[in-house]
Amino acid sequence: MLRIGQIEYANCTPLFHLLKERFPCDDYEFISGVPAALNALLANGRIDVCPSSSIEYAVHSERYRILPDLSISSDGAVASVLLFTRVPVEELHGRKILLSSESATSVNLLKVLIKQLYCCDCEYEINTRNISDALSTAPALLLIGDAALRASINQPDVKVYDLGEVWRSWTGLPFVFALWLCRTEVSENESLLELSRHLTQAKQLAALHYERIVELTGELSWMEPEHLLSYWRNNISYHLGPRYITGLKLFYQKCYEMGLVKSIPTLNFTSS
Repeated sequence: MLRIGQIEYANCTPLFHLLKERFPCDDYEFISGVPAALNALLANGRIDVCPSSSIEYAVHSERYRILPDLSISSDGAVASVLLFTRVPVEELHGRKILLSSESATSVNLLKVLIKQLYCCDCEYEINTRNISDALSTAPALLLIGDAALRASINQPDVKVYDLGEVWRSWTGLPFVFALWLCRTEVSENESLLELSRHLTQAKQLAALHYERIVELTGELSWMEPEHLLSYWRNNISYHLGPRYITGLKLFYQKCYEMGLVKSIPTLNFTSS
């Protein structure tokens, strides 16, 4: 039984929906969680494969292999990795930024942008409060995933910086937030290789089925269907082509320059 981590965010809904709808999944066990929790389960061998924070690969590349042609990325604005701030970002020098605990990749991307692009030195602290309370105690807050999407709808009176858009404006490249990683021990398992092929096919089908999937998703309890469709069509990418890999390598290089990772990893993929 192949144990698959399933991210509980709207950005993954089409891919997992089509995987379960179009392909046999009797030999799979799906385990849901936020990116940071799934990273831990993958590292501990409690799941075999999942869309995992791209920084997790840089930290422990010897443990993993990358499924080819798959990611959770943006080539511009991502809409769900957002810095909410009461002041312009250039005025955050010497001040505190509150962080999401759900994704190490987004946290490290923010640190790279704050230091290398905006030339600010900031304090960082994990946030445990709602956005209104958080922004009453600190000038800025990073939110990711559905929390960021919700807050962008309900918090019109603060400045919002989309980190995917900032990265693209700075580098001209897409940003890879998550890779599909598997444990090295299962990288040649036939079930794993079949899953990889099915996910690639689901990725190719996704754009043809967004309008149908949107009517079936739980996100409609808090998000208008037009907003969700726009998010899938215009913000989220599942590709991992040459430009995406170049962007990923540049992110790893910048993290290495700041001491956020110990080395720049070689990208090791599973068989197609």
